[in-house]
Amino acid sequence: MSEQQAGPASLADRLDRLFRTVHPAGRDEYTYEEVATAIRESGTTISHTYVWQLRKGIRDNPTMRHLEGLAKFFGVPASYFLDENTAAIDAQLQLLAALRDAPVRTIALRAAGLSPTGLAAIQAMVEHARSLEGLPDDHTAPPGTAGPA
Repeated sequence: MSEQQAGPASLADRLDRLFRTVHPAGRDEYTYEEVATAIRESGTTISHTYVWQLRKGIRDNPTMRHLEGLAKFFGVPASYFLDENTAAIDAQLQLLAALRDAPVRTIALRAAGLSPTGLAAIQAMVEHARSLEGLPDDHTAPPGTAGPA
């Protein structure tokens, strides 16, 4: 059962997903200190410990200014933390995670400009390759991601 079917994701789940997904290519997640420093530079007082506590679910009632600071840092609307319907943002996060993989990015870029028939042929080949490798045929979780939140 996916997390979407299990119910709305918690603030900690959503923040964890952002940490796991939104980071510069070629390196690991942002540190709590990097996040807190960037938020403080925008004028909101926050500590790296508090960011960690929010991510781990130890604290779960941040101020709107904290949510806005986190949202701005990770490039999502503040409503991402509040709205139960985050499917569109989650899909964009999945795409971001998938495109971080150089071969996936290369295939996507090379497919740009193909006709609908050409794109359908590429999609059929990808689905066939996924089947051969025993990967799920659903379109919700690119390889290397945890699936939708």
